[in-house]
Amino acid sequence: MGQFRFENLTIWQNSIQILDTFFDISEQLNDKKFYRFSEQLRSAALSISNNIAEGSGSFSDRDFAKFLNYSRRSIFECVNMTIVLQRRQLINNNTKEEILSNLNHLSGQITNFRKTLLKTNTRSS
Repeated sequence: MGQFRFENLTIWQNSIQILDTFFDISEQLNDKKFYRFSEQLRSAALSISNNIAEGSGSFSDRDFAKFLNYSRRSIFECVNMTIVLQRRQLINNNTKEEILSNLNHLSGQITNFRKTLLKTNTRSS
């Protein structure tokens, strides 16, 4: 078990796996001198896990749910960037499809977890 709440969350663990993938792609982009795109990709991917971690430190489930929404929005930014990467032939179609599948799965997990937080919050009010 992790020392911090977020370390034990499947959504955070999955976001870190996705982050690793994007950091690997980012390194390849740097090699091709796509520095700004590389930085934006790292930033968007890091935002997913950062918002889960930051939100887990909230004092209320409602506040945590707000951060999960930010995280989910970052997923959509990563989806867009993945599509652009493939269109520019910086990744192949199989890589794009695998990434999009992982992002879609994580988006669903975050949505479900967020709903659970908000239901819990509603019942206790």
